[in-house]
Amino acid sequence: MSYHQITREERYTISVLRKQGLSVSAIAEQMGRHRSTIYREINRNRCNDGHYRYSKADTRTKTRRSISRRNEQFSDEDYQLIEEYLRKDWSPEQISGYLKANDILSISHETIYRHVWSDKAAEGDLHMHLRGSCKQRRKRYGTYDSRGRLAGKRHIDERPEAANDRSEFGHWEIDLVHGKGSKDCIVTLVERMTRFTLIGKLDSKTKEQTNSRTLKLITPIAATFKTITSDNGTEFHGFEVIEKKGELEFYFATPYHSWERGTNENTNGLIRQYLPKKKSMSDVTQQRCNSIAKRLNTRPRKILGYITPEEAFNAQL
Repeated sequence: MSYHQITREERYTISVLRKQGLSVSAIAEQMGRHRSTIYREINRNRCNDGHYRYSKADTRTKTRRSISRRNEQFSDEDYQLIEEYLRKDWSPEQISGYLKANDILSISHETIYRHVWSDKAAEGDLHMHLRGSCKQRRKRYGTYDSRGRLAGKRHIDERPEAANDRSEFGHWEIDLVHGKGSKDCIVTLVERMTRFTLIGKLDSKTKEQTNSRTLKLITPIAATFKTITSDNGTEFHGFEVIEKKGELEFYFATPYHSWERGTNENTNGLIRQYLPKKKSMSDVTQQRCNSIAKRLNTRPRKILGYITPEEAFNAQL
């Protein structure tokens, strides 16, 4: 017997039987359907509170059909796969590039976005896994650099050309990301060639705290560090300790030239998906930092040819 889609009458029956407390298997048996069909229908069209309501389920289905293109070439199984990656916080462009690069599925990121907006119109939550926010920065043209000055700093202009053009592995960027309402923050390290990321929790942004956590992050993979480039914050004024113990060279970007550390700035933007600007970081643990880093390192990146930073990093090792 060939498969046919759930009808509105069947949705009403499912709603009634669910209210009676029947299990998915019992509902499927009574309706003459496979239990996976019933399970998929309930999971796809239930409300945000977890309940399955006939009217909402039918509205969601109609909305999807009205928005979708005629003769849709992608199956429910294709979209289930795409939704799995969306829920891992991969962007539509990452999903599209990764699936195509691995000969799994050829689908454009625009089509994936259409699916996400269709899901949102049907009161789904896929859009909550998209990221991106515009940074608002105050212009500082002609202002005096009042940030901490320190003798012995190496300017970014002195950095090896291999670090500038990303032709050599082992050149990192470092920065601090702050929360709101407490001194708690995180330190981020990003390798310029592979975009591999390390994240550490700080109770405050002192140079002692920054040095301690940075060295803990560096030590297990010390051989992968040749240089580190930072901004001019006073939290990095203990850089000589990191240089000596990490056997590397520290460089400082030009004040207010954030684009000189573009890799770090971009990565910090990705981290904000998990640690928003207007929230405190007082409850963030190192375990949470490791989890966020793992998420970022196992996403395929367009700039890496849709392999993950973790794969690119391990290839260099």
